[in-house]
Amino acid sequence: MTTASDSSAGASRIPQPGGTPEELRAALALVAPGALPVFDAERAAALRQAREQVSAAPMRRFVGQWAVYVAIERAPDRAARLRALEARAAETDDLDEARVLAAEIGGILDTAVAEAGVQRGHHLP
Repeated sequence: MTTASDSSAGASRIPQPGGTPEELRAALALVAPGALPVFDAERAAALRQAREQVSAAPMRRFVGQWAVYVAIERAPDRAARLRALEARAAETDDLDEARVLAAEIGGILDTAVAEAGVQRGHHLP
């Protein structure tokens, strides 16, 4: 369990949970309860795919994606900043500004991936 947070993102509300669906769901209930229906639906779909494919890959992807989501949401300032950057990126027509926004978004995601303990090539598309 990781307790570090991005110092520029403010304090984390909770420590980063372990990498099981149960721990991630419990963390979501605290930091983003509105996301629980999507989490549950995606978990059911990942389980179904894992059974059909006789592979753990769909569950690994599911856990990795939600671990990163929790890593972002557990730091309210970071989550708010990411949403603001994404909104601005969707509106801008300025290529230079878009590059700056994309770089900052990438930095936030890189921090969250590291906190979640996810290896991009193995768990995220």
